[in-house]
Amino acid sequence: MAYKVLVVDDQFGIRVLLHEVLQREGYEVFQASNGPSALSIVEREQPDLVLLDMKIPGMDGLEILRNLRKLGVDAKVIMMTAYGELDLIHEAMEMGAVAHFTKPFDIDELRRTVREHLEARAQAE
Repeated sequence: MAYKVLVVDDQFGIRVLLHEVLQREGYEVFQASNGPSALSIVEREQPDLVLLDMKIPGMDGLEILRNLRKLGVDAKVIMMTAYGELDLIHEAMEMGAVAHFTKPFDIDELRRTVREHLEARAQAE
């Protein structure tokens, strides 16, 4: 069974890049450009890991993360930001995010981090 990964980012290019890279790693990848779409996909697909952009119009990454936790979603969450807002990243980590990346990020490092957290999830089950 392939791990399910959800990429949530309002930038089309980032979503496509991460979709292609992660799909090549053997993951089943879903994309969302906004919070409501992300929450709908989470409820339907129950991803193992969510790559979540911090700044999304309408419902930002922290609000999406709060909603995930309220729904009882136990997916690993990795935050992404282009702004390096340390206070927001710290808040996301307190809410259970397992890692964060500042854009532009090293794709190999991101791929390695995703793999490590999915393997850790599998070992914990």
